[in-house]
Amino acid sequence: MLRIEALTKTYGDVRAVDDVTLEVPRGQLVGVIGRSGAGKSTLLRMVNRLSEPSAGRIGFEDADVTALRGAALRRWRARCAMIFQQFNLVGRLDVLTNALLGRLNDQGFVASMTARFTGAERADAIRALDRLDMAQTALQRADTLSGGQQQRVAIARALMQQPDILLADEPIASLDPRSASIVMDALRRINREDGLTVVCNLHTLDTARTYCDRVVGMMQGRLVFDGAPRELDDATVKRIYGVEAEEALSETVTSTQLSAAS
Repeated sequence: MLRIEALTKTYGDVRAVDDVTLEVPRGQLVGVIGRSGAGKSTLLRMVNRLSEPSAGRIGFEDADVTALRGAALRRWRARCAMIFQQFNLVGRLDVLTNALLGRLNDQGFVASMTARFTGAERADAIRALDRLDMAQTALQRADTLSGGQQQRVAIARALMQQPDILLADEPIASLDPRSASIVMDALRRINREDGLTVVCNLHTLDTARTYCDRVVGMMQGRLVFDGAPRELDDATVKRIYGVEAEEALSETVTSTQLSAAS
């Protein structure tokens, strides 16, 4: 279980994340929603320790994640894989090598950059790509792929870390509706088949309602909702999004209509 206790991140007088407490059982798919600047990305970055908490504690099973340093911290970042909105692939490298870079923590940077991977590791990477219907692009340069394809390669790279937790920071924000559906279908399938805990920042309400077991709402750095997707009624949405609630509700209607049409 992932345990977040009174987690806080301050930048001067600004509290980007303010006293957030949350428990995520193993195998759950959690969507984190809220308007821009609500603290969603900062929260995920602290869980992965890409950003240091100002106060509070992060725990996973018996480990105090906030106390990890050096090699132990690098192992945690391998166990807690992260997917970003902008994919973060190495464009000049082929798809297979990008997936293999998920083994950086095992191989070391120099070995990975010189492509000194074992046959078993290459086979694992092909299998990871195949799960995402990307094996046919293995020898193609990453920068020749569409956005949706690049995000699926990024997911394969994350799977190569053999993680316990997968954090996805707005993974579909820059994708068209069809590509977004393919990526979210893949994340849910991996969650179900592997029992992998997935925590995903999401822009649209409809995506959270469709794919997530549980939805967490943030506003001005604070946790303002934690419940089942069916509990996201209009009043709750207005509490999470404030003045942007009408736009969020409109996006939900539009997204539902597009899904029905396709």
